[in-house]
Amino acid sequence: MSLRPGDTEVTALSDDRELFRYVFRPDDARLESPRPYFHPLRTLAGDLVTVYRPHDHVWHKGLALSLPNVGKDNFWGGPTFRGGGYVQEHNDGAMRHEGFDLAVAKDGVVRLDERLTWVTESGQTPLLERRRIAGTDEPRYSAWLLAFETTITNVSGADIVIGSPTTEGRPNAGYGGLFWRGPRSFTGGTMLTPDDAGGDELMGTRAPWLAFIGRHDGHGGASTLVFRDSPQNFSYPSQWFVRSTPFAAVCPAPFFDTECTVGEGAALRLRYDIAIADGALDPAACARLAERAAAPDLLPAEE
Repeated sequence: MSLRPGDTEVTALSDDRELFRYVFRPDDARLESPRPYFHPLRTLAGDLVTVYRPHDHVWHKGLALSLPNVGKDNFWGGPTFRGGGYVQEHNDGAMRHEGFDLAVAKDGVVRLDERLTWVTESGQTPLLERRRIAGTDEPRYSAWLLAFETTITNVSGADIVIGSPTTEGRPNAGYGGLFWRGPRSFTGGTMLTPDDAGGDELMGTRAPWLAFIGRHDGHGGASTLVFRDSPQNFSYPSQWFVRSTPFAAVCPAPFFDTECTVGEGAALRLRYDIAIADGALDPAACARLAERAAAPDLLPAEE
């Protein structure tokens, strides 16, 4: 794999085919909580597996770290769920790219180490983040792997409580974390876990991995995305926020129905691995890819 840098984005390629574009300086409106995102994400065959700014939720950005309830602030975009309903407050924060400490392609692996500052709409800085990203292709599996790790440090001077609309009272709305929004043609797709298969009834289930199978317009073929939770995450195995209708979405949701307090000066680390494959995979193939996504350890543990 190789990297093609730009002023606002960096692109990862395999044999000159674009696999992902990581936009680190978005020009989105404040209402949409500007933050880095992956779009497009494509399979090795070139099929698109993300959507950007869909008309129903313009703050959905391909694949992005997005948190709707960070204390009183919203780093998701749009309205905030409070007191039984959504309210558009002046609280849409932004994640500001400060720089890359590493941006390399070596031995078939691309690596990005990024520093970010989380800034509230009022101009405060409650959180600093270090983000590590890596990718490599696995042609023998007709897939490629994306590793994502974030370390978020509380520098606000007080404890910060992170939750979700569900912890604020809305059932089955525990979204918040590394959130993926699939293309419109993936609506009605199938989800798999080690123990189950289905659709929206898997909302809130706990599992070490979850796969989403969707079909593409045009040729009618399928792609499979396998999302793996890390055993090192505090919520492992996390609950999953998932939808196949009215749109395709997957989010390993560590704050689904339980708030997490990050103390002043404390750090919260989360790690996820995603395998993006051509074809509709069966549960056994998804399990192998989930295991393979962890095996290369693209992001070695830091001391």
